[in-house]
Amino acid sequence: MKNKIFKISIAASLFIGTGLINVACNTDNLEDVKNLGAFDTNNFFRNEQECFFALVGTYDPLRKYAGGFENMVTFFNAGSDDFYAGGGSSTDGAGIQGLSNYQLNPNTMPASYWRDYYQGISRANVLIEKIPAADMSDAVKNRFTGEAKTLRALYYFELVRMFGNIPLILKEIKATDDYYNIPQAPKAAVYAQIEADLLAAIPGLPMTVSGDQKGRLTQGAAKALLGKVYLFDNKKAEAAAQFADVNGTPGGTNQYGYKLVSDFASLWITDNKFTTESIIEVMHTNKGNSDWSFWGQGNDEGNSTNIMVAPRGYSKKTADAPDVVAGWAFNAITTDLFNFMQGDPRMNATILNVKALKEQNKADYSPAYMDSGYFLNKYMPTKDEVTTLPGPAELNYRQNYIYLRLADTYLMEAEALNGAGSRAQALLDAVRARVGLASVPVSMQAIKDERRRELVGEGHRWFDLVRWGDAPAKLGSRGFVAGKNEILPIPYTELTGTILKQNPNY
Repeated sequence: MKNKIFKISIAASLFIGTGLINVACNTDNLEDVKNLGAFDTNNFFRNEQECFFALVGTYDPLRKYAGGFENMVTFFNAGSDDFYAGGGSSTDGAGIQGLSNYQLNPNTMPASYWRDYYQGISRANVLIEKIPAADMSDAVKNRFTGEAKTLRALYYFELVRMFGNIPLILKEIKATDDYYNIPQAPKAAVYAQIEADLLAAIPGLPMTVSGDQKGRLTQGAAKALLGKVYLFDNKKAEAAAQFADVNGTPGGTNQYGYKLVSDFASLWITDNKFTTESIIEVMHTNKGNSDWSFWGQGNDEGNSTNIMVAPRGYSKKTADAPDVVAGWAFNAITTDLFNFMQGDPRMNATILNVKALKEQNKADYSPAYMDSGYFLNKYMPTKDEVTTLPGPAELNYRQNYIYLRLADTYLMEAEALNGAGSRAQALLDAVRARVGLASVPVSMQAIKDERRRELVGEGHRWFDLVRWGDAPAKLGSRGFVAGKNEILPIPYTELTGTILKQNPNY
């Protein structure tokens, strides 16, 4: 049986996710079709409510960053010089172990990193096509279209960063279409489409959101994402222009209401959602009652990073020890990063030194694979965050994941300015001043160092090293091979029966 690029039918693609489950049960919108599981999109998208349900489903793949075992954060942390894969053993998760030691191959590359984003793209494509005929105001049409195009752009951005040349699909794929012979597009064409989508999306998006609208995309979010895309596409002047609009006066409050929070550690408090520093934030909740039967399949809503990074067998012995939940010990922090962070005010908010707690007889834990005794504190779960609602506690942590925040865009703008000039200096200074650090002369190396300290464990370091061309030097001892490991192997299951070509040297 041939494999399809879209493993899940349009029906399942549209209706997976908590936001759309109730709609899926409404048989008024379904009719008999020849292909089992197919969904007639002509009987949906008729009005604002139906389009909104579909839009919610288009947002769902954002939880790929921190949801499920195969999430972006722990996966790409493991491939960087700041973390080992960790976990219970060298076979605990073939994908995460394979990226960490650069033995990843088409058979061990988890297919979800390809499939989940194409599922999101499929949902966006259908929504973008159907919105014009829906019964709703032009303003709402423009907003929904802008959100769908921004999400499509983000999903394609992740795919092109991971896999390089990928199929570029911009329309609804129907049962009668040829799934098997969709060619890969050059990276330049994919980047061009991403940039075009974001430029088209921005005018229809609101400047700001509030109340129950928080979490939805805004003009500032789309512009910040566009700046990041331009930076990865080596269009530094264009990137700097977008970032300048988003960032405003370094250290101040800009037109979108963004401002660095005064306390760095407060960013990682679970209840401190949607701060002034947050630009794109992915929502997680324990109210979805996520369970093992559907964990990581697109409709669970908990943050899995929390349990994954917590130390195994942890128990506190003294009242002043952190009340941490015992977890799975993935993303053990390297001694190199621990040493690099010495003297930095962000140290304690970033790294939990369980090794020291054990030496002081304040706590105990069970050293796991590649243990260093240092754990990622930003996403560390504590006992007070354990859910009392139905569903396994491990799968129902509710800390949001911030994909883009202002300190990140400050440093990206400084990089886009080639690490030189008064504005680049002011941007770097603002990030350092927030944590009480004195100014240092701006340079590309100073920006790289600041990004490493500021953004530890947030899933950006591996992509930074690849973008800068520093990955072979920093990761060569792990097995990173220049000209190969800058992109990942396309999962074998996605190649079978198609005209897709595997990436070089895999």
